[in-house]
Amino acid sequence: MQAISPKEPQASPTPTVTAPPVRPKHKGSAQLFQNPLLERLSHTHIALPVGIFAVTAVLSLYYGLTRGFMSGISALGLFLVGLLAFTFAEYAVHRYLYHLPATSPGRVKFQYTMHGVHHEYPKDKTRLAMPPIVTVFVASLLFFIFRFSFGSYAFGLLSGFTFGYAMYLFVHYAIHAYAPPKNFLKVWWTHHSQHHYRQDEVAFGVSSTLWDHVIGTMPGKISEEKEAA
Repeated sequence: MQAISPKEPQASPTPTVTAPPVRPKHKGSAQLFQNPLLERLSHTHIALPVGIFAVTAVLSLYYGLTRGFMSGISALGLFLVGLLAFTFAEYAVHRYLYHLPATSPGRVKFQYTMHGVHHEYPKDKTRLAMPPIVTVFVASLLFFIFRFSFGSYAFGLLSGFTFGYAMYLFVHYAIHAYAPPKNFLKVWWTHHSQHHYRQDEVAFGVSSTLWDHVIGTMPGKISEEKEAA
């Protein structure tokens, strides 16, 4: 009679699903949806979302000042705090949501739809921002979140936050649509190019490199650590 081993057979590990490497294409555009209406709505002119967020910032600041929710000095302070908050939100969303590890088929699809398509077609000008419908929804959602969380301070904070959003969209569009200028503004082009064409695990800031410096994801720093390892 054959002896039965007390050890249970080990289950084979579930294979990890990883997204294939993306090679940038400087012409054309990806098809994200089979439905022609959804596909059309996934494209937008950059002026629409930039305008929506810029108008939101101006109206929020105007309303807060004219209704007595804040004075000139407090409005400036709240505006700057909101702007700083946006730079961190921009960094965090780009790093932790848009570059979510694609370890399952669902994550692969989500990551590509949200951001991977931009890495594959970085010059597609119609997919450098959210469509207007989504932009209006996000702007409205931000208003209710800020109003519920910060009360009367919301108008100053929201103006700075949405102004930062508009600036981010404008800067990101300029980086991908135009050649780098021959002045100090070139740092934006250089920094973002590192993320797209050399190391996508660094340089997550677009409108600002502040949080890359603070958190330690500047391109030079990461390269030096890899060489030392």
